[in-house]
Amino acid sequence: MAGATVRLLLADDHPVVRAGLRAVLDAEPDFEIVAEAATAEAAVERAAVVGPSGVDVVLRLVRDGLSNQRISRELFLSQATVKSHLVHIYAKLGVDSRTAAVAASTSRGLIRNAP
Repeated sequence: MAGATVRLLLADDHPVVRAGLRAVLDAEPDFEIVAEAATAEAAVERAAVVGPSGVDVVLRLVRDGLSNQRISRELFLSQATVKSHLVHIYAKLGVDSRTAAVAASTSRGLIRNAP
């Protein structure tokens, strides 16, 4: 992920904390603040507008044939976390494999084509 910009949504109920974080992160060339929120609810709403969901991301990578190890490297997560997320996604989709999860999510419009 070298050279990639990390898009961030700042969420904190204290405006001073958000301003401080923004000041620090704006100084970093690889970070872009795309939104701010004062509540968890607002953060979820803004995240839906400014970026793909976790499901849309952990399934596009599965669809693209990445292993759990590669997904963990791409998303800076442990392999155990990737596996745990996939297990939860399978349960929510009512499937039991990577292929079935991709097929079910594609047919339901959960996987977007945008990167």
